[in-house]
Amino acid sequence: MSEFDTKLVHGKPENDNRTGAVNVPIYNSSTYIYPSADAKVTFDYERSGNPTRHYLENQLAILENGVQGFAFSSGSAAIHAVLSIFSPGDHLIISKTIYGGTFRIINEFFKRWQLEFTAVDTQNIDEVRAAIRPNTKAIYFETFSNPLLRVTSVKAVSRLARQHGILTIVDNTFLTPYLQRPLDLGADIVIHSATKYLGGHSDVVAGVAVAKDQRIADKIYFNQNSIGATLSPEDCSLIRRGIQTLAVRMDRHLSNAKKVVQFLQKRPEIARIYYPGIDSSRDHEIARQETNGYGGIISFELRDGIDATEFVDNLHLIQLAVSLGAVESLIELPYKMTHAELSREEQLKAGITHHLIRLSVGIEDPNDLIADLTQSLNLVAEKTKVIN
Repeated sequence: MSEFDTKLVHGKPENDNRTGAVNVPIYNSSTYIYPSADAKVTFDYERSGNPTRHYLENQLAILENGVQGFAFSSGSAAIHAVLSIFSPGDHLIISKTIYGGTFRIINEFFKRWQLEFTAVDTQNIDEVRAAIRPNTKAIYFETFSNPLLRVTSVKAVSRLARQHGILTIVDNTFLTPYLQRPLDLGADIVIHSATKYLGGHSDVVAGVAVAKDQRIADKIYFNQNSIGATLSPEDCSLIRRGIQTLAVRMDRHLSNAKKVVQFLQKRPEIARIYYPGIDSSRDHEIARQETNGYGGIISFELRDGIDATEFVDNLHLIQLAVSLGAVESLIELPYKMTHAELSREEQLKAGITHHLIRLSVGIEDPNDLIADLTQSLNLVAEKTKVIN
């Protein structure tokens, strides 16, 4: 199975199916029988291992070209387990623009655990280099940042990290292994909120991580087993099913996003668009070199005087909700929804204004999406004229 699309459909067989079922069964057993007291068994207790989860974790490792994958009960649980491989006094370099939930777990949990963090612009390799200390253990960033879609070079950061003997940890939720495989570019650990594109249907919450070498994998497994935030067999099956259609869904997300961007570029109500697929954008060249596509997320700012809240409230087809990466289009206001944990000062420092909108483009007919955006933009533009 050398072709990626085939790997999506066919994971590594478990070879324990006596029924001829095409898909791996959902094993709902909390415990497993020992054939004898001295037997060495693969599975003994659900938290430590489950055949359905084992199948998914093997498939993730295959897709990411890693040695071992791990499935967790949420993306935050995956981040927690990965960051828990470090010890009090260890220093990590993180991106200035990270998901609000990651910001929360770092500042409200790991700092209390006496991990040290320095936030930098990971696009600026000199700034990253200057932040390295003798106790620095890792660099953590999102390939496409949330919500401004700033693109960090995995190759450049991981090259610097290797020179200093530190790890590179990449959250690649926005791209998935279909569009980028960070471990192939030099990273040591890749994380995904599988709630998003890997699941793809807004019906499961999950997180995954894949390690490049066994030494790191053993540490993550210890945390997974000890902390216990594992993904249920039923949810593992949903993620497995979502992965099977990842390629066809991502192709439609990409196609629709391109058409929506072209539409937004023509609208006078739009002050700025953040999307690495735009040739003139500051992030386009890195994305072109290190990815196979620019994703299905578009962020944009409305011009001054136009009410962003009224704009999102007036949409009919595109739904106002947090999360992203699903078959349906979702829109949100980062400053009051996904990044509400940040103070106003922190939001502005990260470029998150009251005019900023994040749109997760789904797989609906693009003409219907554009029609919905059109009617809402027309409404708020007309009201702005009346007020002025």
